[in-house]
Amino acid sequence: MSEQTLARPGVTIVPIHGKTPKIHETAFIAPGCVLIGDIEIGAESSVWYNCVLRADVFTIRIGERTNIQDGTIVHCDPPRPGDAEGSPAVIGDDVLIGHMAMIHGCTIEDRGFVGLGAIAMNKSRIGSDAMLAAGAMLTEGKVMEPRQLWAGRPAKFLRDLPEPAIAGMQAGVMHYTENAKHHAAAIAAAGLT
Repeated sequence: MSEQTLARPGVTIVPIHGKTPKIHETAFIAPGCVLIGDIEIGAESSVWYNCVLRADVFTIRIGERTNIQDGTIVHCDPPRPGDAEGSPAVIGDDVLIGHMAMIHGCTIEDRGFVGLGAIAMNKSRIGSDAMLAAGAMLTEGKVMEPRQLWAGRPAKFLRDLPEPAIAGMQAGVMHYTENAKHHAAAIAAAGLT
């Protein structure tokens, strides 16, 4: 992974416990974000304005072309007695995470989708091509199988997703990957680099 932790205008990057965020050189991190500790962000991923990714107690791993939209918080929990594995935050490739989501110690598989304001708690799992609806809360340890839609508080299975919905999610991934390039250029043009 080619990485760059400096020259991120308006981004607060905080090393802690000997761990510094590792950010691929092609990833876009918007001004106002705070990245702390043991974080890895893959190629062409984007973290949008005013997100907080705090890996002070365990790890956050983000794949390629994933977008984490404005105001989202990502955190994790460490291993402890009775829980030797802990609860890292593991986010795959081509994932869409909507504005103001709360991602805590869970796994989101490749092409998973988290709606606006949704919450995914420790040890929960969002399967490939699955969608956690806006405002939903996926409680601790719940597992969404691939291509499922879950909604509600607590979230429950509603139905399997049809092909057009899955295609729409992938169009969203492509949009955010491209839009991140425009934002990076606009920030540079504004002299913020």
